Amino acid sequence: MYTLQFTATTGCHRRQIASMPTSFITLAIRIIRVASLHADMKYNYCFLAQIITCICLLGACKGNAEPEYNNQFFAFGTIIDITIYGMDKDRASAASGQIEQIFLDIHKSWHAWQESDVTRLNESIESGLPVVLDRDLALLLKKSIGLGIQSEGLFNPAIGKLAELWGFHNDEMPAGSPPDYESIQGFLQTSPDIHSLVLDENKLVQYDRNIQLDFGGIAKGFAIDIAIGHLRDLGINNAIVNAGGDLRVIGRHGNRPWNIGIRSPRGNGILASLSIDGDYSIFTSGDYERFYEYEGKRYHHILDPRTGYPADSMISATVMHTDAATADAAATALFIAGPEHWYSVAREMGIRYVMLVDSDGKIHMNPAMAKKIHFEIEPIPEIALSPPLQ
Repeated sequence: MYTLQFTATTGCHRRQIASMPTSFITLAIRIIRVASLHADMKYNYCFLAQIITCICLLGACKGNAEPEYNNQFFAFGTIIDITIYGMDKDRASAASGQIEQIFLDIHKSWHAWQESDVTRLNESIESGLPVVLDRDLALLLKKSIGLGIQSEGLFNPAIGKLAELWGFHNDEMPAGSPPDYESIQGFLQTSPDIHSLVLDENKLVQYDRNIQLDFGGIAKGFAIDIAIGHLRDLGINNAIVNAGGDLRVIGRHGNRPWNIGIRSPRGNGILASLSIDGDYSIFTSGDYERFYEYEGKRYHHILDPRTGYPADSMISATVMHTDAATADAAATALFIAGPEHWYSVAREMGIRYVMLVDSDGKIHMNPAMAKKIHFEIEPIPEIALSPPLQ
């Protein structure tokens, strides 16, 4: 059985299809590969995604001895998938409805550019006003400050003005030329840093007025952690919460582990898979998620706070960790760190499982991750294995 991280391009949203036999995954991949060979079909990936979803759901329904409940809804700009295993439909449906409301409330409260608690917080910071936060936002900010320090500043939610400068604070992708050099250098001279924030319980007592917070690199993970905690409070111990391909699993899929497919950063196939049981989060940051092209060059949303430009030495970074918020932030930080520095940053952040794909297609990972990964493509790319992460 597989949980497939499937991303349809050209405006389609990611969909995670839970609990399907390997044969159905193989069929889905073949459909994608055949379609990609025909230029006249490339425009119709959304239709293909619907076909594949139907195939996979048929596979998921076949042979399940225990009940499995699936629900999808839209939040955080993506499809959220909830899969609950071994729970009767009524209880699972009620739990899923509560999780949906949690996500919708958090999405509304933490939005980076539409009116929200975060935009109001940024207005208070810019004005130099006293700042009192609600409990969840205070916890999110405290977690962000700690992870920012551990990541050596590569995870830096204080650079919201830079994301705005690049045009990523918009529901639509940017168009036209990137920001000019002078504008980026002007931003860098202000050096907004998450380290400069000081919290006293729920009060922000010290801050730099140049800071504009954007929690896009951690909010999904933090929300998933809240959702999993709520499911456990309800007595649910076997489930997946998947936010656009970034997910956390708990328990098992009956008598077998959950099997997770990791999307190839180039193309529509699966790069590798993982068999997971217990409690783990898997998050991937990639240059294919939000980007635009100008004069043949790709500009994506993962911005290096040191240079002001999109990080360009990696195309994807996958992290596995028990805590979804940590995995979320670490995937961003390691993507920015690049092939020369990811190892030291991973150690500082307490990460034990890492797989990265650099701009040449080379795989970088640590031995513990290599033991868990099964590559689904041939030939297997060149692999650079690091020393153990301890």
